[in-house]
Order: sequence, then structure tokens, then C-alpha cells
Amino acid sequence: MKKLFIITICLVSAMMAFSQAKKPTLMVVPSDVWCMKNGYIKEIPNGEGSVKKISDYEMALQNDMDLKLAIAKINDLMTERGFPLKDLEQQMKIIAQQNAEQNLVTSKAGNDMAESPIDQLLRVAKADIILELTWDVTKQGPKQTLKYILEGKDSYTGKSIGSGSGTGAPSFSADVAVLLEEAVLANIDNFNNRLQQHFDDMFTNGREVAIEIRVFQDNEAGIDLESEFGEDETELSEIIDDWMTEHTVEGRFSKLGSSENYISYEQVRIPLYNAKGKAMDTEAFARELRNYLRKEPYNIPVKIMNRGLGKCFLVLGEK
Repeated sequence: MKKLFIITICLVSAMMAFSQAKKPTLMVVPSDVWCMKNGYIKEIPNGEGSVKKISDYEMALQNDMDLKLAIAKINDLMTERGFPLKDLEQQMKIIAQQNAEQNLVTSKAGNDMAESPIDQLLRVAKADIILELTWDVTKQGPKQTLKYILEGKDSYTGKSIGSGSGTGAPSFSADVAVLLEEAVLANIDNFNNRLQQHFDDMFTNGREVAIEIRVFQDNEAGIDLESEFGEDETELSEIIDDWMTEHTVEGRFSKLGSSENYISYEQVRIPLYNAKGKAMDTEAFARELRNYLRKEPYNIPVKIMNRGLGKCFLVLGEK
């Protein structure tokens, strides 16, 4: 009887743990293909007089009711399956408010690494996974058929996680939300399983980000990455390598290149949560390295600059 009681308790505990398993936060956005096809594109400067075309989510949300219905429907389907969501329209409003406030403040040094609107959206929303939605409706007499593609991407790396696609049965309905629901339902659970598997991998093996270390030219601190510290005269680049090994998940990162003026790290696996249980992102991880370098015996001034959600620059020598 006692043995049966213990087994029952274990099963109940396992079920509770499973039911409380953390799910990734999602955000649904229209794909670049859909935005291009429907004319929701804007151009931003890309250096040397060139421009880059990017999706204009704000214009799309203001002018396309079908888009709002489609996003709302996907949000509903994901919410029913326990996935927390960030709403695209609400995030765009937050960015607009932040930009309005920042325009009233004069920067003391300027920003020589300005974020693109897409980078800014991802950093503000901090969703784990972006769902890019494409759909097209074709008419067959009085009936309409909807084809869709829903692709999941890691918001930190932009890497594809998996996609779901399909074609709904011909319907008399002219409502995009209804057509989309009918088309998506057949494949959504398999698609969601892939999203969850990706998140579970991040939970176990860490989130993948990129960190770059640079040095201000002729900086006031008079240091570069070959500067030596301690009795053993260890170079600064080695000190940073050792810190990365200690603070990444299982010491996992790739060092793409280095010189006296820069180090480039990619596939840097950072924990999802810090020691206090607070969510960890690229900037928080970079701040920990900055704080380490600021202390004795290094006393190095460090400036952090974000480049979207999944990449940070630490520039050494000045602030």
C-alpha cells in the first residue's frame, strides 16, 4: 500500500511538472514575401548612399484588416495551446512611444551603431520565437481557397526552426480568419511540437547569441586585446576567453577571429536564466562581462552597444 502511495505521488508530481513546463514566447508577424506583395515596404539608409528595403509592419497594420484578423486568429490558436504571445501591434506602439521620448533627449555621444526597425522590434518584444505568416486566397467560382506558410524563426539568430504549410478546403466563407483556421488546424500541433523542441533545447543547452569585443582606437585607457595583466602577464584576449568558458553553458561558443583590436564570438550559448532566476538575454550577459572587466585588476572602461536582440558589441577603452 505504501509503495502504491509513493508511485501515485511521483506520477502526480510528474504530471504537475509537465503541465507547468515553460513554453516559448511567440510573436506573429507578416512575412517579407507577404509585405512585398502587398506593398508594405519602406526603405532605410544602409550606408554609402544605399538603401535597404524592409517590411513596414506599422503601415500594414494600419491599412490591412485581413492582416489583423489573420494575426489575431493565429494568436488565438497558439493561446489555446498554452503558448504566451507578444502582440505585434502593441509592440509597435511601445516602440513609437519610446522613440517619441528619446527624441526629447540629447545623446551625449551619439549612436554610431543605430538599430534597424526590425532589430528594435525584436529587442523590445523579446519573444523567443517569431512566426512569419504568409497566405494567399484564390477564388474558384463562388468558393475561396486559402494557402498558407507559417515559419518559426529563432528571434535571436534568425535561424529557421521549422515551418507548417497547407491548403484549406474550398469554402464559401470570405473571412480570412475562418479560412486560415480551417487550413492551419490540420498541421498546427506538429508545428507546435517543433517549436517546443527548439525551446527545450535552449533550456538545456543555452540560447545562441553573438558577442563582439572591439577596442576604441587611441583610447584613454591605453589598452588593447594584447595588453597583459597579472604576474603571469596573461593577455586580455585570453582572460576574456576564460571568462566566456566559465559563464557559457558547458563552455560552448565559437571564436571566429581575433586580433589586438577585436574578437568575434558566435554560437555563444548563454543560460536562459541567471542565478537569481531572472530571464537572461544578450545584453544582460554582456553586462556581466562588462562588470567583470571594470573591476580590479583590469579597471577597463567598457561601452555596450546592442545590435538587435541576439548580438552585442562591447567596446573597450572608453565609455
